[in-house]
Amino acid sequence: MPNESRMSPHSLDPRAPWVISTHDLGRRPGSMRTLNPVLQAPADLAVGMIGVPKDADVELDIRLEAVMEGVLVTGTARAPLTGECSRCLDPLASDIEVDFQELYFYSAEDAGEDDLLLDGELLDLEPVFRDAVVLALPLSPVCGDDCLGLCAECGIRLAEAGPDHRHEQIDARWAALQGLVVKQKDDQEG
Repeated sequence: MPNESRMSPHSLDPRAPWVISTHDLGRRPGSMRTLNPVLQAPADLAVGMIGVPKDADVELDIRLEAVMEGVLVTGTARAPLTGECSRCLDPLASDIEVDFQELYFYSAEDAGEDDLLLDGELLDLEPVFRDAVVLALPLSPVCGDDCLGLCAECGIRLAEAGPDHRHEQIDARWAALQGLVVKQKDDQEG
């Protein structure tokens, strides 16, 4: 079967935090229930310079609904973010809120190659949550839209350096002449 690599039958641990039982829904289309768990964030939920810290509290608002093909999961997740500003490298912290929706199919015959299957009456919400968060994370997080970043020459924060912060730039083609000018001044003083 094409979906066996995605989820083999009866492989989920019902005690795992991101595994949810759909037992009380049965297979009656239209039956529904809502959940509001607070779960610990899985590891490695980051891109580049920002991510959700491992074991951070993730607040979920979930609706499980039995449909003809399986169980439709719709929800919202809120989690803290930590990382560093891509412009000035200062630490930053914020929150992220993502919406997600996924259909978990009852059988592999109804599902496509990339679709998720129910494991008996269990479903694993972690891959859906992980995909939603990773796709929503900024690739270049900033501490503020007005962040000026760092000076490319000396590395000082431009917000602290002020508007008159400059570095003398000498054209390499004229660098030898600058030494002559300085030497000439020294000769005149002596």
